[in-house]
Amino acid sequence: MRALRRDPVLLALFAVTLLSFVLFGVFEGDRVRQIQVLWAVQVPMDLALAYGAWRLRLLAPQYRRFWSAIAFAGCSFSVGDSFQTLNVLFDPGGASTDGGTVQSAFFIVGMFSNVLACLLFPQGLKTGREKLVFWLDATTVLVAGGVTAWCFAVNGAVEQQDRVTATITAALVVVGAFSATKVALVPRPPMARFAAWPMVAAPVVQGIAAFLPGPFQLQNHYYVFMVLLLPSLLIAVGPRIQETLARTEGPAGTARRRPYSLLPYGMIGLTFVVFLLVLPEHTSARLWGATLGAVVITGLVCGRQLIAFQDNVMLVRRLDVAVDRLTDQETMLREQASTDGLTGLANRSRFTEELGFALIGSPAVLLIDLDDFKSVNDTMGHAAGDALLVEVSERLRAAVRDHDLVARLGGDEFTVLLPNGGAAGAERIAADILRRLGEPMTLEGRIIATRASVGVACARPGDESSTLISHADIAMYEAKRRGKNTCVHYSDEMGARIADEAELVRELGTAVDADEFMLLYQPIVRLDDLRMTGVEALIRWNHPTRGLVSPDDFIPLAERSGHIVSIGAWALREATRQAACWRAEYPAADHLTVNVNVAGRQLRTSGFVDEVAAALSDAGLPASNLSIEVTETAVLDDEESAEAMLRLRGLGIRLALDDFGTAASSLGLLLTVPVTTLKLDRSFVESITTAGRPRAVATAVSQMATALEFSSVAEGIETDEQREMIHSLGYQYGQGYLFGRPLPAGEVGDRLAAMSHTPVA
Repeated sequence: MRALRRDPVLLALFAVTLLSFVLFGVFEGDRVRQIQVLWAVQVPMDLALAYGAWRLRLLAPQYRRFWSAIAFAGCSFSVGDSFQTLNVLFDPGGASTDGGTVQSAFFIVGMFSNVLACLLFPQGLKTGREKLVFWLDATTVLVAGGVTAWCFAVNGAVEQQDRVTATITAALVVVGAFSATKVALVPRPPMARFAAWPMVAAPVVQGIAAFLPGPFQLQNHYYVFMVLLLPSLLIAVGPRIQETLARTEGPAGTARRRPYSLLPYGMIGLTFVVFLLVLPEHTSARLWGATLGAVVITGLVCGRQLIAFQDNVMLVRRLDVAVDRLTDQETMLREQASTDGLTGLANRSRFTEELGFALIGSPAVLLIDLDDFKSVNDTMGHAAGDALLVEVSERLRAAVRDHDLVARLGGDEFTVLLPNGGAAGAERIAADILRRLGEPMTLEGRIIATRASVGVACARPGDESSTLISHADIAMYEAKRRGKNTCVHYSDEMGARIADEAELVRELGTAVDADEFMLLYQPIVRLDDLRMTGVEALIRWNHPTRGLVSPDDFIPLAERSGHIVSIGAWALREATRQAACWRAEYPAADHLTVNVNVAGRQLRTSGFVDEVAAALSDAGLPASNLSIEVTETAVLDDEESAEAMLRLRGLGIRLALDDFGTAASSLGLLLTVPVTTLKLDRSFVESITTAGRPRAVATAVSQMATALEFSSVAEGIETDEQREMIHSLGYQYGQGYLFGRPLPAGEVGDRLAAMSHTPVA
């Protein structure tokens, strides 16, 4: 509003108006001069209308057609009024408030352009109820204006020519008022209401000259001046007010409306005023009483309705307050539902939603999984684990940009959404994340270093959210496979390999029931006399389409997927069954030991020990003929595995540490795990004849086994030289291609048959 009070154009228009009133007073009694001032003042008003509408046409392109029509009307008024001004200046004798033929023609064209612009302006109404209410209000104005025009303009003229002129003028004024009201009532008007109402009032004031008797006009020159000049001022200031408001407060936007409209009641009041004014001069008291009664009762009913409307408004406002509170609570719940409670990061739900929005561009996703997080929980407790996750979340926030999104998917798995930046930007941020996470942190007085594996996937055309997350997940597991604490970008080759592995995992789930597995048995011999004392059961997968699948290809997949439990159970039952068959058929197999590999996940499975006992019982195999082989990593710092091994040893089953010497805590395990046999890993045997360190390790393992009264087995013996060296170091037993490759059960039976006919040395 302050801008309106200081606007130079508005100030100039009001100054011209004030000057014209002063001049009109100065020329009191000189009707010709007054008429000349009247027409001269009209011209700047008309030009202001045309100029203001043309500027709004450029300022508000969405309303270009509307303002073009208004600008054309302003130009039409300017031409007509300029012609009339020159006419009264050069021909004072013909000075008149009537515009004459030329001015009236341009006035009618301009009014027609205004009316057409208002009538054709889009309503912006959607529902049938909105349209019905709108047209009822607008038609109310039309009817009330028509009644007023009929009673005071059309029917009040004396001469026929005056009647025709008055009818045309009144019709234009009424339709103009109706049209302007229509524009003012639409939800998205071209003008702010404060700017629109002066233009709506202009045709109403314009109609006063036509509606009131001619003699009154002739007797009061100030009245004539007011009713002819004021509409021009009102219609001229409207566009200028709108332009000023648009520049200072923005576009008009959607008009705010009351829940109910006062317009119909105003039109009722206008109609009653007209009705009272047209009553005959000698109206009877009876008619006056009935008329006043109708007016009063209608007014009371209207008042009662307005009170009811106001009550409804108050109720609606209360409901709005309640709805706002519910909305606030809903917003709070929505925020809670999209936020991780521990770290304050976005959760999986919000991340998936934001990723869907980001796919309109070329986003990248980083999937981050902490390495060895379980050890923190196990050794320091879950409180320390939670503190670590909070610290990690802060470091992730510090590594990304403001518009990037960091989320916690669950557990120790995090993800970062990079809406843009490409592969190079993703690589920089991933490197910064690894650097920040690698910096030592203090938890409960202990300094620890965190490592993470990061998978990076960049979106390609047509990718969906699930696809991008899956690609990042594949890359992250590849980083784990490559040794952890690194970043890997997804590639199609990587995806094809993972897809092939996924297909293998799916087929592993049905392989046991389809009887696709088989066991081969590799001999274990006593090095003193090379007599076979045991066999190691080695599983093979005879795939129906892939052929023989190596254990190196499917055992890791079986362990990750959990299928190793059912596969291991089958191998245990089959090995014990076969060993019992050999004992029943060959005397040399009485003391033959069958070694069965067991994964750490099997050891930790509830009921595993009972399952082993049941397999021995069903096969009829003594416990001393079964040896369970486990790796060091399978039982490292694992209480469940250690307890299971204690129970197995209690049954009389032998326990062997396989691949001994390759883990980090082998010596500590010898004090906690009740093993009976140490199996030296083949990596030490391969170079035992050429390198000093492997020989030293092999010697130390043999000496420990002897000191702890364990059996000692060397794996991977392929040459006589290796056999002699291993034997010289004190190993009791050997296993390798030198003594036999993995054999089918039948060939092992042949060896047992030959041994049964050969006396023991």
